[in-house]
Amino acid sequence: MSQFSHRWFNQITDIDTTIWQRFFHDTPFTDHAFLAALEHTGCVSKNTGWQPMHLAIYQQKHIVALLPGYIKYHSYGEYVFDWAWAEAYQQHGLDYYPKWLSAVPFTPIEGQRLSINHPNPDSVYNYLTQVLTNTAHDRQWSGWHINFCHQQQAESLKSDAVMLRQGVQFQWFNQAYSHFDDFLDSLTARKRKSIKKERVKITQQHITIEWREGNTISAQDMQLFSHFYSQTYIKRSGHTGYLNNAFFQRLRDTMPTQLVLMLAKQADEVIAATLSFKDKQCLYGRYWGANDEIDSLHFELCYYQGIEYCIANKLKQFHSGAQGEHKISRGFQPVYTYSVHHIQQPDFAAAINDFIARERQHMALYEAQCDTLLPFKQQ
Repeated sequence: MSQFSHRWFNQITDIDTTIWQRFFHDTPFTDHAFLAALEHTGCVSKNTGWQPMHLAIYQQKHIVALLPGYIKYHSYGEYVFDWAWAEAYQQHGLDYYPKWLSAVPFTPIEGQRLSINHPNPDSVYNYLTQVLTNTAHDRQWSGWHINFCHQQQAESLKSDAVMLRQGVQFQWFNQAYSHFDDFLDSLTARKRKSIKKERVKITQQHITIEWREGNTISAQDMQLFSHFYSQTYIKRSGHTGYLNNAFFQRLRDTMPTQLVLMLAKQADEVIAATLSFKDKQCLYGRYWGANDEIDSLHFELCYYQGIEYCIANKLKQFHSGAQGEHKISRGFQPVYTYSVHHIQQPDFAAAINDFIARERQHMALYEAQCDTLLPFKQQ
């Protein structure tokens, strides 16, 4: 008989905030307030294809591990792409959805997904794997997945039945720069000149950038940002985005000290904005929006201003989101990301495992190639 038991929770507020926060403190995105904002504003629900189903593991009456989770009815907003897997299921007359996923919705940021407070973590990993696999069988999920977890967690969960998958993102690291020109001095002359040229275009267009943080972010500021966010999504994809104004306003109310809003102004009119998050070590660039396409404004607001902010506030790292080889020439370095996957159907599990093995080789070549494109001077 196992020393552990477990319980599923259909909403984050059923788990005491103090207990949750004791387990999750590595990024703002596993903050109880962030996950609650997603649920309370309808951004995640069965209707949106993200049905909350969080997992707590107990030893006697004490919680020893927590895991945010969702029953998924599609693969939108995940950023670890499994569309080909779902298509293969469909071609064979099988259902890939629902599946269960531990992730932060719409947020490709690495962090703790399973947080453990137990002297023998391996025993918790083993129990968790059993619970998820048995529940997947009982509820007829195609499988279960944990996205953007720490490497150590991914390796601890990996087994013959649990596959480890790698991806690549691009992040900026602060090498104790004292100002932006100090960072530029670390680049080759050609790359330095290119960045200066892009930034000059902003001043030539009489655009200024204003930073607002915490309680200096007004409800009107957030309303305006929400408008930019939805307008940009409409232009790009025809829908208003995954998140709504109520979500952004709730963030302003419940976790203001972790927010950084940057406003781009032209002739005293706000024309674009970004919303980022921060902790003691890192700035996380997350959402962006603008009324119109303006030359170099995206680079300025989403990248260079974030670098400026990290230098000014002595943050060690700037995480600017998923994908984007164009970030390399601007000083963002390739880093690996990790996820784990269990597929119930044996034949598909074998095929996907083969795919992941080949993909891992490709990712290693891709990361090495990206390294050769970095704009830094040779040491």
